[in-house]
Amino acid sequence: MSANDRTDPTATRPAFAAHRPATAGDPLDVYRDQERPAHPTRPWVLSNFVAGIDGAIAIDGRVDGLSSPEDQTVFALLRSLADVVLVGAGTFRAERYPPIRLSPQVQSEREARGQRPAPTLAVVSRSLQLDWDRPSFTQAETRPVVLTTEASDAGTRERASQVADVVLAGTEHVEVTTALEALHARGHRIVLCEGGTALMAELLTAGLLDELCLTIAPLVGGDPSRIIADEPRPALTRFELAQVLTAGDELYLRYLLRDGASGADPGA
Repeated sequence: MSANDRTDPTATRPAFAAHRPATAGDPLDVYRDQERPAHPTRPWVLSNFVAGIDGAIAIDGRVDGLSSPEDQTVFALLRSLADVVLVGAGTFRAERYPPIRLSPQVQSEREARGQRPAPTLAVVSRSLQLDWDRPSFTQAETRPVVLTTEASDAGTRERASQVADVVLAGTEHVEVTTALEALHARGHRIVLCEGGTALMAELLTAGLLDELCLTIAPLVGGDPSRIIADEPRPALTRFELAQVLTAGDELYLRYLLRDGASGADPGA
């Protein structure tokens, strides 16, 4: 998802219609009014993507061409509910993530729920090849977290620690189970994954994705990529369609992992 201008879910009020379930109130309440209980050792994990009819998730390497004001509203709304925005290093670089900004109203709503004023940005990076001078690190309202490995360069970890909390979550590779356990130990209960595709594949392979919010844009012909990378290849996993919204020609789908339908055993 593009992170550049989707910051305030109250900035626009597009005409959404809820179809499953139908609702007489604000259709966006199907996102707000949900139980997302943390697991005993990890947070609830949801992901948000926009894709074309053919499954493409980018145009010329960016998602801006697929997104719309309505999609941006859902994107910002989900951010407003999350404790952590989780993103892979490749997506962080490609989308040029800015600091996460929320309106004063949304910040007040979060504080009333016992959350911090803004979600924590957590970047997964094995190599730590990131620009530590980016405003997303230096101007963040909530100190970011960098999830990396013991094999990463110690000097670079020291540089990163000046602008972020560095968490070791694996030896040679960032283990998503370990990373989520570390976030859970820091008190985070809802994690919103915004990509990339390799991170999504790892979450699915380990059976750690609880919820997928997917926007279907009425476009064909984007980049030849989809929300899940080819490797690692997750086991066939079944989700249940919980909600359907429309806005113009776009579909807004919310899927939940079916009980007992998780992917590969994360302990294997």
